Amino acid sequence: MSSTGDAVTAIDNTVEHRFEATVEGYKAQLVYRHDGERLVLVHTGVPDELGGRGIGGQLVEAAVEAAVAGDLSVVPECPFARSWLRKHPKVAGRVKIDWKE
Repeated sequence: MSSTGDAVTAIDNTVEHRFEATVEGYKAQLVYRHDGERLVLVHTGVPDELGGRGIGGQLVEAAVEAAVAGDLSVVPECPFARSWLRKHPKVAGRVKIDWKE
């Protein structure tokens, strides 16, 4: 998945409304909410200890996969998710994106 590091397993914690990945005891997350037929990406948080490994991007990619599976559009309110999707058009092209600009 990531060219800067190993792929991590991102899980969809539907109770907490976030995609999560735990690496070396640290938890990275992408918080989301559902708004009708839209998956709104709210905030990406990656601990400094995990920075630069592509984990945030893998969380965004997991969200895109979930949106595709659920026939949802994605609304990237999170600045990181928005930037990542713009830099990865192959992934972004898999789903309808509402850029809300």
